[in-house]
Amino acid sequence: MTAEPTKSTKWGQRTLVDRATGAIYSFGVDREWLARPLGWALWGTDAGRFYAATEVLAEVPDGAAVLDVPCGGGVALRGLRPGQQVRYVGADISPDMLARARRRATQLGVADAQFPLADITALPFADAEFDLGVSFNGLHCLPDPAAAVREIARCLKPGGRLVGDSLVRGAGWRHDRTLDLFARTGVFGPGGTVAQLRGWLTDAGLTVDTLEQSGAVAHFSARR
Repeated sequence: MTAEPTKSTKWGQRTLVDRATGAIYSFGVDREWLARPLGWALWGTDAGRFYAATEVLAEVPDGAAVLDVPCGGGVALRGLRPGQQVRYVGADISPDMLARARRRATQLGVADAQFPLADITALPFADAEFDLGVSFNGLHCLPDPAAAVREIARCLKPGGRLVGDSLVRGAGWRHDRTLDLFARTGVFGPGGTVAQLRGWLTDAGLTVDTLEQSGAVAHFSARR
C-alpha cells in the first residue's frame, strides 16, 4: 500500500516541476536561433516579433523607470541600449528566475537593477511609479491574468506604456489542445482569447494602441 503524499511532498514535487520548466524555457528563449523554429512548430508564430518587441526598452529616456513582470530570466534586458541609464525592476515569483535575471543584468553591466520576489497580482510598488511596463510570455501562465494586468496598470504613470505578449486561444485546434495540455500540468493558467486579452487591458483603464496576432501569440501595446 502506497502512502498518500504529504502536503510538503506535493509542494516539493511542484517546486521541482517549476524549476525544470523554468530551466527549459530559459534555455530556449535565451537562444533566438532555437526559439524561432520552436515557436513556429509549437505555436505557429514568428518568435522574431518577441525579440523585436524587447527593443521598446531602448526607447525610454535616461532616468526612466521600467517594470518587467514576470521577468523570467531577464531576456527583456537585451532591449536596453549600451550605457542606457534607467531604473530596471524585474519582478518574478520564482527565485530561480530572479537569480538568472540578476546574472544577466550583471553580465550586461546594468547599473540600476532590482529583482524583488513578488506576486504579479500584488506588486510591492507605489501607484504611478513606472514609465514603462513590459510583460512577455507570462500572462498565459497565470490563474487570473486580468488581475495581473490591472496591477501592472496601477503601477504605470499617466501616459506610461504596457508592452507585452501572451499565448491566446482560438488560433487553431492544435494550439488549443497544446494549451490545454500545459494547463492540465499546471504550467499554464486558463488563458484567454484575443478578445479577452483586449478586455483585460481596457478594463484596467488602458488604451490599446496595437493588438496583433501571430499564430497563437498575441502582441500588444497599450497606454495608461
